[in-house]
Amino acid sequence: MLDIKLIRQNPQIVKEACKKRGASVDVDKLLKTDKERLDILKSVEEIRAKKNQANKKIKSSADENEKKKIIGEMKKLDERGDELTRRLKIVEKEFNLQMFQLPNIPLNDVPVGFNESANVIEKETGKIPKFGFKPKDYLEIGEESGIIDVKRASKVSGSRFGYLRAEAALLEFALVRLAFDVLTKEGFTPVVPPVFIKPEMMWGMGYIDTEADRAERYFFEKDNLFLVGTAEQSIGPMHQGEIFQEKDLPKRYVAFSTCFREEAGSYGKDTKGILRVHQFDKLEMFSYSLPQKSKEEHKFLISLEEKLMNMLKLPYRIVHLSTGDTARPLASTFDIETWMPGQNKYRETHSSSNATDFQARRLNIRYKNKKGELGLVHTLNATAFAIGRMIIAILENCQQKNGDVKIPTALKKYLPFTVIKTSKNEK
Repeated sequence: MLDIKLIRQNPQIVKEACKKRGASVDVDKLLKTDKERLDILKSVEEIRAKKNQANKKIKSSADENEKKKIIGEMKKLDERGDELTRRLKIVEKEFNLQMFQLPNIPLNDVPVGFNESANVIEKETGKIPKFGFKPKDYLEIGEESGIIDVKRASKVSGSRFGYLRAEAALLEFALVRLAFDVLTKEGFTPVVPPVFIKPEMMWGMGYIDTEADRAERYFFEKDNLFLVGTAEQSIGPMHQGEIFQEKDLPKRYVAFSTCFREEAGSYGKDTKGILRVHQFDKLEMFSYSLPQKSKEEHKFLISLEEKLMNMLKLPYRIVHLSTGDTARPLASTFDIETWMPGQNKYRETHSSSNATDFQARRLNIRYKNKKGELGLVHTLNATAFAIGRMIIAILENCQQKNGDVKIPTALKKYLPFTVIKTSKNEK
């Protein structure tokens, strides 16, 4: 959520931000609603002050007729106060609805554009493998080796689900171990968070403001709980209502959780396999940062994503998302796209974002500086490993002519095998 003071003082900045992001929000209407809200609040305060004065007069007066007159005036004030209170509830509801439609203000270096066509490739690195054969895609490899089973998952759970079996299941936890080992040495606290969160916490993170947002979420009406689509939605609210000391920031976590998404906007896309599924496991980095250091913290998180990718020796590129392709609560997002030879293209495997104070304002997460002054923290998140997509990348990039898949050296110490054989399709 944006600061109403910023909107009042610099409405043009907010209008320009909405324009860049393709958000149709009437800032002038919001300011008009805000003025009405403030006017009503002022009137309510004036009535309260008059009633206080009237009470004092009643106590100090010995004249019964004067007391009756004052009481009659107070009844009129009460009626007017009740009327204003009813109106205030309506106006405040409208004000909040308009405020919640505002996206975060993009940072100055974010590419301007309304969709992914305006995204900017910042860097390409790693050696794209050259095969002396036509590379297979991951699903063919996974089914031949018996380690990915979407047919039985479809029978049991429906479309967009999959079983990871045998070596794939062990490979998942090897990736988890690698990420935890690397990131705990960098000062991250490992966490396994709840995957159910309250609506006010999902709202605080900025992911149920619009119909499109809510269409992506699994909501259990009976329990009034949402399933998380990423661990950040559970980690971000963990310090709701708390105050950090400046010396304790940045506060960093790495969380492992199962994630759930409706994939409502992806009809017809990647319907087979495990690339775009309703349920997947992921390791997510999350950081609470001082505002003046959040850009630096964002670069640090991206460097750790790259460190993990380079340990696996996978070719990738870094993409700076445009204003229109950046999620509403976020001010800047960089994706890592990994080369997938079986698909002959780059696919998104990581995302790293700076939400500035957008989430912290909703969740009331603050810090106290050395002078004792309070301010809002900045929140940031970054993918360590999206497990399914990393397994896909390993299968496609490390495949051999005979169909086997070599395990990246960085993972070997966590596994009882160094090669996934394709001759085990009878599993």
